[in-house]
Amino acid sequence: MLSRSGWQKIVATALAALAFVALYQVTIFDSRYAARQAVLRESTALPAPGARLRFSATAYCQGAVTASGVSPRTGVAAADPVLLPVGSVIQVLAEAPYSGIYTIMDTGPMIQGRHIDIYMWSCTEALRFGRRSVEVTVIRLGWNPRDSTTDLLPSHPLPLGELERLR
Repeated sequence: MLSRSGWQKIVATALAALAFVALYQVTIFDSRYAARQAVLRESTALPAPGARLRFSATAYCQGAVTASGVSPRTGVAAADPVLLPVGSVIQVLAEAPYSGIYTIMDTGPMIQGRHIDIYMWSCTEALRFGRRSVEVTVIRLGWNPRDSTTDLLPSHPLPLGELERLR
């Protein structure tokens, strides 16, 4: 049928091109929608043991007593108690030397949502740290050891002090 006339060939080609464009547009809209939904899920998901989430991080250097009743020291961080209750253990992936395992021992009125505040001994270093985006992996949520994930703990032996700090 298409071999008989030129105008039928043109019409068939135009219809095929329109069908291809329409199918392509549907695919583009679907992938954009899926990407928006993924970002929305990640930004509103509550932390759970094993979850990897993006947080905004700042640093602080002063304070007499944390919300948990202990003095601030290296390895301590503050977070919103709704997301990361006091006693939670997190692993922060940031540029060296700030990557590591921190225990949430403090809260604060300015720390809301996906924001952590890392304690640093030096106020100069805390100012230099500024505000940056970090990836946080939740190892334990709160004080309950049953709310932990063992998949994230290192397989090599830890020094005794480090093992006690994780518990």
